[in-house]
Amino acid sequence: MNNERTPHILNTSATLLGLCFIVLTSRNVLPEAEITVIDYLTGLAILGFMAACLLSYMSMRKGEKSKWPLETAADSVFIAGLFFLFAATLLIVLNII
Repeated sequence: MNNERTPHILNTSATLLGLCFIVLTSRNVLPEAEITVIDYLTGLAILGFMAACLLSYMSMRKGEKSKWPLETAADSVFIAGLFFLFAATLLIVLNII
């Protein structure tokens, strides 16, 4: 079964990576900004989306037979990045931290 999730993972990960950089930068530009859990969660999301970008790109460069493990790893890391971004978003929206 040829699912071809790899280009979608690469495109979406790159977009969310940019969004995370904007969130992290905007939080650190404020003069009274201190490092919080939101910064750590956003940093983890950045690492996850960057890893998903790299893995999906490597998957696209591989042949059909060796593509599957990289695509699965990219998918898993992408989901982890989404989880971290979701947690950071909840903390921001609910004004918990």
